Amino acid sequence: MITFDELIEEKITNPKSITLSCGLTEFPAVLYKYTDTLEILDLSGNFLSELPMDMHRFKKLKIAFFSRNNFTVFPKQLADCPALTMIGFKSNQLVEFPENALPLNIQWLILTDNRLEKLPRSIGQCKQLQKFVLAGNRIKELPEEIADCKALELIRISANQLSIIPTWLYQLPRLTWLAFSGNPATYVPENSVKLPSIDWSRLEVLQQLGEGASGVISKAKIDGEQEVAIKIFKGDVTSDGYPQDELATCLSTGLHENIVPLIATISNHPEGQQGIVMELIPSEFKNLGLPPSFDSCTRDVFPTEQQFTFKQGVNILIGVLQAAKHLHAQGIMHGDLYAHNTLYNEEGQAYFGDFGAATFYDKNSDEASYIERLDVRAFGCLIQDIESLIQDNIQGKEALVKLYEKCMLETVIARPSFEEVAKTLLVLVK
Repeated sequence: MITFDELIEEKITNPKSITLSCGLTEFPAVLYKYTDTLEILDLSGNFLSELPMDMHRFKKLKIAFFSRNNFTVFPKQLADCPALTMIGFKSNQLVEFPENALPLNIQWLILTDNRLEKLPRSIGQCKQLQKFVLAGNRIKELPEEIADCKALELIRISANQLSIIPTWLYQLPRLTWLAFSGNPATYVPENSVKLPSIDWSRLEVLQQLGEGASGVISKAKIDGEQEVAIKIFKGDVTSDGYPQDELATCLSTGLHENIVPLIATISNHPEGQQGIVMELIPSEFKNLGLPPSFDSCTRDVFPTEQQFTFKQGVNILIGVLQAAKHLHAQGIMHGDLYAHNTLYNEEGQAYFGDFGAATFYDKNSDEASYIERLDVRAFGCLIQDIESLIQDNIQGKEALVKLYEKCMLETVIARPSFEEVAKTLLVLVK
């Protein structure tokens, strides 16, 4: 991280990326020295409430983060930044979002944990918008103009005040990863599932295993004996929604060989956090992929050395497919079907997890077929990812490409169901 003093003393030469979190109350004028070189600016964790009117001077600025500041109005001057494609205002106090406040080439917009009640209709002009995260606001309705955002692939509208999830949203041609739990419109099943509870005092945390948007996963022991995994949910709202909604879908998944089994919920956490206890997956299992990068936006990334045999790759796909089929049989859309939420071993056995974006839906509703096919498109992305890493069986790879193309059809209802995908995929391992 570059320090404020280093900038003042000009110890940094033409930086492309600057991060400053040092109690700023106004936009630092020293940044104007780098208007021709600066590409990434992160001023998160300060006390800013406004930006200068001449932000357009930052001609190469691509990414701008202003999370955990004091903004109440989304700054309209960002629309004049010619190269800006990614903007983050997580955990501010935004209550107003003016019309025409976004650069038209915006691809990634983060508004999680604010106080917005409505969105500007001009957002429909953002034809390149791919990723839109606004969980934890007070949005009452989505403007119909979002239907013009044909490139939109991921949207998080959980933990808002939506009384209707509009049908046109499910029909967006590229929408793949949707989360809408925690709204008045969200379907809630009648029968809730309960697990036994384990008191925090009985748990010994050994080491952290991973961290996602909704919580931290650690290895632990119960009563100094049984080794388990525990997940402690973060805060009141995450980029995916409310922890209690994730917990509810977790509890309703039921047993499946490709889903990490739950053991119990956690009670009496010292900080009042919610948590769950899960079976510990053997250490031979590892993450299938890495989360999306700034450049890939919505798509996972993979280590350059990663490779699979055809048998390995198809076994992994079948494991995830069977888990997804099981979830939709329970009326649960995963909403985050990704390689980075999948664990696998050398034989291709797979475990599918992380229910932070999962949402209940009514399987008998008119929208049910559309909702399932959003996860199907996500599965299509996974097919493409794995096919690209397979090193043998050209004929088999060609069959995977054909299946991928069906899953990616822009007419949502024309995509196959998970049952239909399974019929094709299972043939490839015979």
